[in-house]
Amino acid sequence: MLDGKFGGGHARRALIQYLHTDVRPMLDGKYSDSVGKQLYSAVAEALLLAGWMSYDSGLHGIAQRYFIQALRMTQTAGDRLLGGSILSAMSHQATFLGRYQDAATLARAAYTGPAGVLGPTMSAQFRAMEARALARLGDERGCDLALVEAERKLSQRIPDSDPPYIAYFDEVELAAEIGHCFRDLGRSTEAAERGAGAIFGDGMNNRSDFFATMVEAEAFINQGEVGRGCEIATTALQLGEGLKSARCVQYVREFRDRVAPTMRVAVEFRTFTEEARTFRLWQQCALTP
Repeated sequence: MLDGKFGGGHARRALIQYLHTDVRPMLDGKYSDSVGKQLYSAVAEALLLAGWMSYDSGLHGIAQRYFIQALRMTQTAGDRLLGGSILSAMSHQATFLGRYQDAATLARAAYTGPAGVLGPTMSAQFRAMEARALARLGDERGCDLALVEAERKLSQRIPDSDPPYIAYFDEVELAAEIGHCFRDLGRSTEAAERGAGAIFGDGMNNRSDFFATMVEAEAFINQGEVGRGCEIATTALQLGEGLKSARCVQYVREFRDRVAPTMRVAVEFRTFTEEARTFRLWQQCALTP
């Protein structure tokens, strides 16, 4: 909850300290096979969160190490479902780092490995990760097919049937993923339409709302609705004031670099950039190339 509301940089150190001081000694204990597997799965889930929070903090090498440690734990526990979720997280990070082919491969491994026991929600999330990578590769047909499958699978979900760590993935999350894909494919109208349904607005998912709002803002600007897009971008920057997230800074940087060159002459955009300079994420973005 802290991660989603305040960003990975907020409580990452507390989690890492807990893993070192409280969790590590547990792994040296002696347990029955059943209890041991539960312990290793629980530790893997905590390591997965540590990986996500490190990734969100821009500590990519450290994040990858946590993901790999988590994956090893799932192998010891025989937890193929959680192993798939870790591969999906690694796919997400690979896309962010520009390793798009690796990201697609990791997403496919996520849903083919535990295929026999994979529920609809996890299938949908893994397909969405594949779609994100394919969109960045410019594979429009492959992306569309993956998104269609993700929507089909999610429509089959049964409430309360998912492991807790994947229960967050719902129609709002999928709408956000679709918005990202359509933005990356240059389909701005569809990105704006789907982005409208990608906001939680509950104060608990501020980082997700920030990402979706930035995507929506760019989509509107690319459609020529500069004023509307700038209003939405300002809303995103307001959301970002309470977030400690390197990914959020990168989203602002990408927005600036992709939109600014063509919008410099637009009065609405010049007004927006003057106001944007008062927000923390825009300032952090300006400090780095």
